[in-house]
Amino acid sequence: MYAIIATGGKQYKVSEGDIITIEKLGVEAGEKVTFDQVLAVSDNGMKVGADVANATVEASVVKEGRGKKVIVYKYKRKTGYHKKNGHRQAFTQVKIEKINA
Repeated sequence: MYAIIATGGKQYKVSEGDIITIEKLGVEAGEKVTFDQVLAVSDNGMKVGADVANATVEASVVKEGRGKKVIVYKYKRKTGYHKKNGHRQAFTQVKIEKINA
């Protein structure tokens, strides 16, 4: 059994026991999170739309952190212009506990 959920502007295919990395939620490790935006659930057949209107996915937060640094380098030739910048994206890692369909 798996479900497709939407969080942080992205969609994730999850099943029970999966550990996924999503956009930062601002919830501390060990707390429970419920995802309401369930787009589809597959048991034996696929359910979408009104069939999954009340479906939820329960998860527990494993940890929060920041990803690897990505270097952003801007350069314009012949003018001496260059700018180096770095970015680390914040994330939350969650473990899927239960799919309520």
